[in-house]
Amino acid sequence: MINRVLNHLEEWLIAFLIGAATLVIFVAVVHRFLSGVPYIQDYTVRMNLSWAQELCIFMFVWMAKFGAAYGVRTGIHVGVDVVLRKLNGPAYRALVVFGLLAGAVFTGTVAALGANFVWHMSETDQTSADLEIPMWWVYSCVPLGSSLMCYRFLQVAWSFLKTGELPHHDHGHVDGLEEAKA
Repeated sequence: MINRVLNHLEEWLIAFLIGAATLVIFVAVVHRFLSGVPYIQDYTVRMNLSWAQELCIFMFVWMAKFGAAYGVRTGIHVGVDVVLRKLNGPAYRALVVFGLLAGAVFTGTVAALGANFVWHMSETDQTSADLEIPMWWVYSCVPLGSSLMCYRFLQVAWSFLKTGELPHHDHGHVDGLEEAKA
């Protein structure tokens, strides 16, 4: 149950962030274009969209952190598996489990260090340049996204130990599009 909720939350957050960033960039580009058109520029000059670029940068950073966790869960991360493809049996299982646990340790360490950084950042008055939001809000994506990614590594490792299968993304499959029955 918790995994299903987490999966949907992760997918909705990524979809919202990419959609919102696209919309903000579109509005900023149209605004910039209209600012050079006579008669219209008198109105567009009154609107200040200097914050749009900073907001999009922050949204893409958040999207990347949570997208990396999504990538671990669905098996879409690029990986070098030349050695893995040559192995089979216990050596294959050991190397896969080692890789997944190493990923969990690394992302867990980044999450812990990131949480410490965010904690200390929250004790300062540092704000972003254009949006003027506390920077610890911005940086909180590091411990949150890394924690989720650590959880996903452990989840995949546990599933691999039980089933022997890794998540695999079929690049030819499109969700919502049914295969034609011959």
